[in-house]
Amino acid sequence: MSDNHHRRLDRRVDRIQGRLPDPMARALGRIRTPSATWIRVPAGILLVLGGIFSFLPVLGVWMLPLGLVLLAYDIPPLKAPIGRVLVWGERRWREWKRRRRGNARPYS
Repeated sequence: MSDNHHRRLDRRVDRIQGRLPDPMARALGRIRTPSATWIRVPAGILLVLGGIFSFLPVLGVWMLPLGLVLLAYDIPPLKAPIGRVLVWGERRWREWKRRRRGNARPYS
């Protein structure tokens, strides 16, 4: 079962990585390698802490989900819920774009 969760997480992060600019996509690819655990875990913890303290300048709520995704690669109980949240978020994003496109008015 855990292998299915890992594959789901990988597929979703692959899609995100494919939409990023090349330098960011390469950096994400390096962080996702199995040998990068020593970078991924501290970065994930720091991002989660930064997301918790998002009321401070420079830090933001965007840091929390990014940190959780990084931690999900190394903490098995996080893989299933984070994978589900990524699937849910992608669906919501597509629905939002579809609604927005439908509400767009042509220029007169």
